[in-house]
Amino acid sequence: MEDKRILYVSSEVVPYLAENEVSLLSYDVPKMINDQGGQIRIFMPRYGNINERRHQLHEVIRLSGMNLVVNDLDMPLIIKVASIPKERIQVYFIDNDEYFKRKATFSDEDGVLYPDNDERAIFFAKGVVETVKKLNWVPDIIHVHGWLASLLPIYMKHYYKDEALFSETKIVTSVYSQSFDGSLDTEMINKIKFDGVPQDAIQELELPNYENLIKAAVNHSDAVVIASENVSSSLTKFIESSGKPFLPFASKDKMTEAYTNFYKGMLS
Repeated sequence: MEDKRILYVSSEVVPYLAENEVSLLSYDVPKMINDQGGQIRIFMPRYGNINERRHQLHEVIRLSGMNLVVNDLDMPLIIKVASIPKERIQVYFIDNDEYFKRKATFSDEDGVLYPDNDERAIFFAKGVVETVKKLNWVPDIIHVHGWLASLLPIYMKHYYKDEALFSETKIVTSVYSQSFDGSLDTEMINKIKFDGVPQDAIQELELPNYENLIKAAVNHSDAVVIASENVSSSLTKFIESSGKPFLPFASKDKMTEAYTNFYKGMLS
């Protein structure tokens, strides 16, 4: 993967958040490509429970300062950056006081999902793309991990479809086992339609539960990775019948070869 550029966009990454399937793979896969001489960048939200001092986050003034429109509201974008110790991997953090200041990731202390998770996902997707445009860094592949990042493929294929910078970029989505119950705000589909995304492209999001978010992401991706051993049978069938190239679940000892060959197949 020498000199290939891969952008990893994840809702959770270790060591900045607790270890789980998404956060661990969002570190292991980029590290693997980095070790092979690939050029990588990682983007994640800057949640309020990330310790900025311990992880040495600092704001990148030249990248911050623009406003993103979410559902007709102007929301300031703040970009912070840190390096994963010993790995020479740069991680960019998408921040906004309104959406990411609170001291937890997706839900309050009672386990109730934040009511604005839909808007946080829209802001994150747009924030990543706008920042990559400012960096003028053209990824060969964008690899999406975690449901909060799942709108990125939709925005790439519609809202940013005329961006020459990404004309050759391939999008791959990793699918994990279900990570939240219930549904996001049912107005989510209208907030995405506000950005010019046609309803028939995102009809799954009329009920924005976990499975439908992932289905919408799969529909807008060029390839799919089954990242968990226990992805639901309905999602697995959906992926298998989608006609997209997909990588079946690979255990950690087989991961390097499986992912490397999969990426090479996408780029050939």
